[in-house]
Amino acid sequence: MNTDLLSSEASSPETASPARRRLLIAGAGLAAGLAGAGVAWWRYQPHAVAPGANEALWQLSFETPGGPPLALQTFRGRPLLINFWATWCPPCVEELPLLDRFYGQNSANGFQIIGLAIDQPTPVRAFLQKTPVRFPVGLAGLTGTDLGRSLGNLTGALPFTVVFNAAGEVVQRKMGKVSSEDLQQWLAQTR
Repeated sequence: MNTDLLSSEASSPETASPARRRLLIAGAGLAAGLAGAGVAWWRYQPHAVAPGANEALWQLSFETPGGPPLALQTFRGRPLLINFWATWCPPCVEELPLLDRFYGQNSANGFQIIGLAIDQPTPVRAFLQKTPVRFPVGLAGLTGTDLGRSLGNLTGALPFTVVFNAAGEVVQRKMGKVSSEDLQQWLAQTR
């Protein structure tokens, strides 16, 4: 009798013990789960800025909730944080007061913040009537989603924040709600 044949048959999944089958299935499930989590993590990370996106950015102009157009060219030459948000996005709404306080504390030193609302104009106007912010807000709509993608937000998820140094180069991007620590770190990076 060939013992090599017997040992290979004993280790095949069809003849494995129930405990070993469960272990093999659990291992395969764990591997698939880790692979799926890795893909999801990668998708939600900011990616490289599309070629030419930085220059195209400075040519854009957005309608504002109640004033003159918001021309991004006027913000060039100083550190700038652009926050993509929407009224229907709870984390976006939660971080606006933090961004507003930070703007109030640092705008005199040249640090700028712009909010680009990926939303319809009417809800944005109504929201800002109830919860005003001191930094400029542009009504970006779907154009803002495309702009966010060109700046590394491949999924279009919100909130999404991009920080530029005075030279107009992207120095930081964050998917999700910003923290005070993030803002302090970004302020230090742009000095």
